[in-house]
Amino acid sequence: MDLSIIIVNYLSRAKTISCLDAILASDLTDLKWEIVLVDNNSGDDLDDLAVKYPNLKLIYSQKNWGMGGGNNLGIKNSRGKYLLILNPDTRVKPDAIKILFNYLENHSDVLIAGPKLLNTDGSLQYSCARFPRFYTPILRRTFLGEYFKSSRDGFLMIGQPHDQIMPVDWLMGSCLIIRRDGFEGFDERYFMYFEDIDLCRRARRAGKQVVYVPSAVVIHDHARESATRPWYIGPFRDKLVRQHIRSWFKYFWKWLPFNPQKKVTNNFFKKYE
Repeated sequence: MDLSIIIVNYLSRAKTISCLDAILASDLTDLKWEIVLVDNNSGDDLDDLAVKYPNLKLIYSQKNWGMGGGNNLGIKNSRGKYLLILNPDTRVKPDAIKILFNYLENHSDVLIAGPKLLNTDGSLQYSCARFPRFYTPILRRTFLGEYFKSSRDGFLMIGQPHDQIMPVDWLMGSCLIIRRDGFEGFDERYFMYFEDIDLCRRARRAGKQVVYVPSAVVIHDHARESATRPWYIGPFRDKLVRQHIRSWFKYFWKWLPFNPQKKVTNNFFKKYE
């Protein structure tokens, strides 16, 4: 099996169907592929999709494992040489999957690659970035970002050319292709948010490349749901904001140089490095 496409559904049936339709309209010539669709205990009835779409394996989880855990469940039930992690709110352009697949095939030093993401209006979505500093989420969520624009915009690589292939620190997890060999999955300590940054940091720490491939284009109906309320209200009224904050602290604690629980290793594939 050349490629396993992993999709995690949570109360997103309509978007999942749109995502599947785009996959079926893609150029997958000469590839042996499968789709593994995980419903993360959302209650959505997806049985008809297993009949409608070929090469689709449907898994109902008995628990909501979060983004990383849901993808891990799909990965465990997949067979592909490469893993395409795809959010249900994405629509791949017809040649995007083949471009990403061929890039990994031709670049053995690259472990993770990702496409150019576009908003639904066709504008660029900043999907590759530098590793955050502890204060980066504060700058992105509060008025302080206006006073430290260079730091805030530098995180998102605003001003960098986004029409050329380039190695980056990390890529947004909405669409990632990953070399499977030895890969153990996402760190499930992150229920949601920061699991993609952590994954790419593990790769970079092991001396491997994470690469932005803009010739592959994917539409991402991204709604930054954890940032819909004012910064001074969100932590008190919004579960997603609180989840984002928890993941933020987990990430920085894990990667502190002096963290006594931190294991020094160059093994990218060890889940809880």
